[in-house]
Amino acid sequence: MIDVALLSVIRRWRHRDKISIRQIAKRTGLSRNTVRRYLANGAVEPKYSRPKAPSKLDDYANTLTSWLHREARRKRKQRLSVKQLFYNLVPLGYAGSYDRVAAFARDWREQQQESSRVASSGTYVPLAFAPGEAFQFDWSEDYVVLGGKSTKLQIAQFKLSNSRAFFLRAYPLQTQEMLFDAHNHAFRVLGGVPERGIYDNMKTAVDKVRRGKKRVVNARFEVMVSHFMFEADFCNPAAGWEKGQIEKNVRDSRYRLWHQAPAFSDLDALNIWLEERCQTLWKEIRHPEHKDRMVADVWQDEVVCLMSIPAPFDGYIEHSKRVSSTCLITFDSNRYSVPASFANRPISLHVYAHRLVMVAEEKVIAEHPRVFTRDHSQRGQTLYDWRHYLSVLQRKPGALRNGAPFLELPESFRKLQKQLLKYPGGDRDMVDVLALVLQHDEDKVEQAIITALTSGSPSKQHVINCLNRLLDKPRPALLKPHPELTLVKEPKADTGRYDHLREKHHVR
Repeated sequence: MIDVALLSVIRRWRHRDKISIRQIAKRTGLSRNTVRRYLANGAVEPKYSRPKAPSKLDDYANTLTSWLHREARRKRKQRLSVKQLFYNLVPLGYAGSYDRVAAFARDWREQQQESSRVASSGTYVPLAFAPGEAFQFDWSEDYVVLGGKSTKLQIAQFKLSNSRAFFLRAYPLQTQEMLFDAHNHAFRVLGGVPERGIYDNMKTAVDKVRRGKKRVVNARFEVMVSHFMFEADFCNPAAGWEKGQIEKNVRDSRYRLWHQAPAFSDLDALNIWLEERCQTLWKEIRHPEHKDRMVADVWQDEVVCLMSIPAPFDGYIEHSKRVSSTCLITFDSNRYSVPASFANRPISLHVYAHRLVMVAEEKVIAEHPRVFTRDHSQRGQTLYDWRHYLSVLQRKPGALRNGAPFLELPESFRKLQKQLLKYPGGDRDMVDVLALVLQHDEDKVEQAIITALTSGSPSKQHVINCLNRLLDKPRPALLKPHPELTLVKEPKADTGRYDHLREKHHVR
């Protein structure tokens, strides 16, 4: 069975290292047809269902872990054996075997020994990296003035291990979709993709840390790694020296960037400044190993060794949501509107770093900018799109007067509504005007409304007439006939001959 990690290695061997399919099949033990099939369809994630096999010990794992911690602090002769712990679990409802408990205790002890061994180590090995070999990543927290308020932000930090070129980008949260967006921007600014990425055991990438270098890597993170075709390398727990360059960069950036950072209007303005400031600092900072050269000079040599940047990774996190009867879904305590035809139905929500995309029936049905609210008292905002409620208005035109989504109508639409409501049936007329948006370009409809308002007495029919004039195709240019078809003697226009015919008819 092929998994995401193996597929990522196969793609890297084939596309980066130019290894033949025969050799890849020999290395992996897969058939050449299997290797060729996965390479041909360009998949970065194998598609198959994995049956979930829960353990009977899952519900008692926290209890058993606390007991093992307790017994580890006791003197050796006072400790309970694993078999005695097993017997203590049975009255609590555990119906599994003793072997499963023993294996759990064995893994726990190995993890404790590994952690103590790493923590007690006081010697380090200096590291050296070839051009294009690796980059290091870490998160940091810093405060910046945004919109007049001091705001705590999460900073994604990247650093090329050879040239020391670094890149920073700010986000409101340390979530997985933010991590994916940061990689897209980092590889764009750094000029390519290195062979390896060095990370700590962050929860957005690692689901579980096992013994040594073994990790249970998050499936979505593996897809991102496979897309960019680099190898993800995770440090040992509490071994920050393994990515010491980025750890130092986190500390240095406070003096180089944040202590002199100006105030910004919003997050986008901050990130533009960060990108420009990082590239400026490359030209001002000397390389620690090549004292006579700046970081920018060494980066120019390294960038030719990086893999060219593929298309940006579609870095979203998917959630299943059910649309309410008011055509809204809820995400992070805020509400977002969806077309009324999907009310009371399940849809798929794709969460990106700065936007939310609603998908149903294999197509995008709505899109909203993502709202971030740190103050709990201000949570619960609702983002409407009045276009989503037009089909409801066809059946309930009275909802137009006080409907919350229609408070956000363009100014010209609101002026027309105010004029039409002065007359009987104005609600229905305004609904019919709004329905034009479903069939024609909204800018054209708004232009027609403005033209009708200028006349001083707008009406539904007047708006429709103005719109039709805007939609009329221009008259075709006059034909230029061939010279041979030109009349030698053009006929005269004589309307008097019709009077002559009338006189003849009258005589009869």
